[in-house]
Formats: sequence, C-alpha cells, structure tokens
Amino acid sequence: MTETTNPHAEPAMRPAAASSWLWNKDLAPIPRNQRTWGTYNYAALWVAMSVNIPTYMLASAMIAGGMNWKQAIFTVFLGNVIVLVPMLLNAHAGAAYGIPFPVFARASFGVLGANVPAVLRALVACGWFGIQTWIGGEAINTLLAAMIQGWDHAWLCFFLFWLLNLAVILRGIEAIRFLQGITAPALLILGLAMLGWAYSKAGGLGPMLSTPSKFHTFSEFFAFFIPSLTGVVAFWATVALNIPDFTRYARGQRDQMLGQALGLPTTMTFYSFIGIAVTSATVVVFGRAIWDPVEVLSRLGNPIAVVVAMLALLLATLNVNVAANVVSPSNDFSNLYPRKISFKLGGVITCFIGLLMQPWRWLSSHGSYVMGWLVGYSSFLGPIAGVMIADYYVLHKRVILADDLYQRGGAYEFSRGFNGRAIAALVAGVAVALSGLEIPALRGLYPYAWFVGFAVSFCVYLLLMRGSRAGAPN
Repeated sequence: MTETTNPHAEPAMRPAAASSWLWNKDLAPIPRNQRTWGTYNYAALWVAMSVNIPTYMLASAMIAGGMNWKQAIFTVFLGNVIVLVPMLLNAHAGAAYGIPFPVFARASFGVLGANVPAVLRALVACGWFGIQTWIGGEAINTLLAAMIQGWDHAWLCFFLFWLLNLAVILRGIEAIRFLQGITAPALLILGLAMLGWAYSKAGGLGPMLSTPSKFHTFSEFFAFFIPSLTGVVAFWATVALNIPDFTRYARGQRDQMLGQALGLPTTMTFYSFIGIAVTSATVVVFGRAIWDPVEVLSRLGNPIAVVVAMLALLLATLNVNVAANVVSPSNDFSNLYPRKISFKLGGVITCFIGLLMQPWRWLSSHGSYVMGWLVGYSSFLGPIAGVMIADYYVLHKRVILADDLYQRGGAYEFSRGFNGRAIAALVAGVAVALSGLEIPALRGLYPYAWFVGFAVSFCVYLLLMRGSRAGAPN
C-alpha cells in the first residue's frame, strides 16, 4: 500500500546532496512512472479503510450517548465533509512532489524538527493499532467461546491477534495488498448481515429506528453534538495529516481529489448508518444500547453464525489495522533515523508501542472512546495541520524545493534543522485546545479541540513567520 511493484519503474533517485540521515528508499520521492493510482484506487482505498469496526463504534457511541438516528447520521456526514477539506489540502503536496507525510512536514518544521509532528502522528496510529488489535482479540475470544464451552480468555486472544498482525507486517507490503483485496467486502457483507438481523429482530425498519433522542432541549443536544462532531473529525484527522503517504502515487491531482471526495463521506456515512441502526435496534431487542458490535454478534444465538461472523470480522480488522495504522507510523519512525529504520522495522516498533497504549482503557465506555481518545488526540493533530497548511498554501504558495527536504544546510535547515516558530505555534495550539481541562473558565474549549487547535496554530504560525525568509524557496 505504500509501494508499487513495477519491474520497469525508475529507481528512487537519491539527490546528490542528500544526507544519509535524511534519505532512504521508503522516504524518497516516487518517480513519475510509478504514480499510477487513479480515481478508482482512491475511492476504493476509502471504502477499504472506512468499512471497519471503529467506524461502526463511532456512530453507535452517539446512539448510546443519547442521539436519535437522524441526529447521529447528520453528525457523521457533517464531520466527514469537514475533515475532507484539510485532507485534500494536505494531499496536494503528495501528488505534486511524490513525497510522504514526514518529508512534507520538513518544509514547515525543518528537516529535523519534522520528527516532532511525525512522532505525534505515529503515537496516535500506535493507539489505533492497539484499539483494533483489542477488537480483533475480542472477536477471537467470542469465536472460540462459540466452539469451546466455558472458553473466556480475552487477554490470551488479544496477544494472539497481536502476533498475527506482527506476522503480516513482517511478510511485507504484498501481504497487506492481498488482505485488502479480500477483507473489505467481507466486513461490508457482515455489516449488511447485522443490519438484516436487526431488521428481523426489531420487527422492521420503523421500530429499529424509533429510539428517541434523550435530549429535550437544543442546548442539551448541542452540548453532546459538539464533542461528537469533533470526534468524527478526529477519526480521520490522522489520515488528513499523512494522506501524502497515499497521494504520492496519484497520476494527477484530479484523480486523488475526486476519488477521495467520492469515497470518504459516502462510505463513512453508509457504514455508520449500519452501526446507528443496529445499535438503535439493540434498545428494542435487549432493552439497552449495545455499542460494541462484538457483543452484538455474540448474541446471535446460532454458534455457526457467530463463528462465520467473527472470522469475517477478524480478517477485515486485520486488513484495516495494518493498512490504516501501520503505513503512517512506519514512515514516521523511519523518518527518525532513515539510515537504520526501514519501513518494516517501523511497523514492528508500531506493534510494541500499541501494546503500551492500553487500548482496553479507551474502549471501556462510549464516553472514554469519544471524549477521552478521539477528542483528546485531536488537540494536537489539529495544530499540526494548521501549521502545515498555513506554510504550504499561505506562506510558500504550494512551492517546495524537493531536493532540499533531504539535505542539511538547505532551504529547510532553519536553526540547526528545527523551525522553532513552527514548534512554538504547535505548542500554542495544543495549549489552548487543552486549556479547558485545567482552567474551569475555558472548559468549553475542549470539545472543540481540533478546531481550536487548528485555528490557533494556523494564525500564530503566520504571525511568527511574518517577514521571515527562513525556509522560503528562492
């Protein structure tokens, strides 16, 4: 997914002045004849990445939190339209210059300073890797419980699924590509089957979508809507940063823009509807909103149906986990020490850090998942996006000296490889976004974390860089 296989392709050329500390074949610009992804490829990419269990849980958490189905589906659609904007803005550099996210970040943060946003982005991906792995472990545990009476070893299953992910990463990019081809359809079919089950058990579409909103006034609804909207934006704010990792393979800007615009909002909204509808139906069928699809599937009653469902969920979760949560941090960790850390080693590092992120804590409740995890990490992803977009579009008018991204002493050296102004703008955005956690008078800012952080860092960066020619292409 991060490489293409073409026996006649140009090799990744190393600029003559490139520092061995800043260049390796995984971070090198993709040659023009290897940029083969079209509109279909980007639409398919978003179908493959959007059809996953966290998408289902994101929407189902809104139902569990008190929204009705119309409020939840509107929140999901609006959030994905919003996040599509920074997604397409950052995607431009990848398609224009063939560079991945951590290299693109060097243009604004400096050739060494780029490690700051890269590592922050990588840590979020590690957390997502752990979350998906925990979900996969739950699926294995449920599958074995359906076949072995009295089985309940969730932790053992978690580590087994973790090892399976590690094995796929060690097999390399071809294993990822093979999984992508067979597993996204499996999870889509599974989602439709769950929708059919809910339709049957609840007595039709009317009853299953009849669960009312628990909010009686607009102010009550708005207080829950804003963090939910921020959570939806944060869900793909991760890929909104590292989208150049994928658009560096685009045949042209139109291909990647149209493919993403067609694939992201539509697939996320459709698959979210499945989570919304099934969770609404669980209120009718079981008397309470069950937001975890593994728990819903465990209640199917038919052991064969449970086994088939869990196998489909396992394969799809494995695919999405490796594709969405390993590609980016592998490049980011490689950027730390390109001479020694390859894409594959970066993937192994991701696996181990994912364990340390304690994913079971974030999935303990729908509140922890949305307010703790999604809104929490958006407080520093928004500021990173603010700095990069301000630099690329406002300050440098989409002009990058690609060779200088790989060398010391060039246009992006700033001060010893670090652009202190970019880091200061990042810190300012994060500080304001998180201020509501510590300052009671500013408590209302935290639910807007991504938006606040983006706006503050965008403005502060431009103010600090005003009149400066540091890093300016000339």
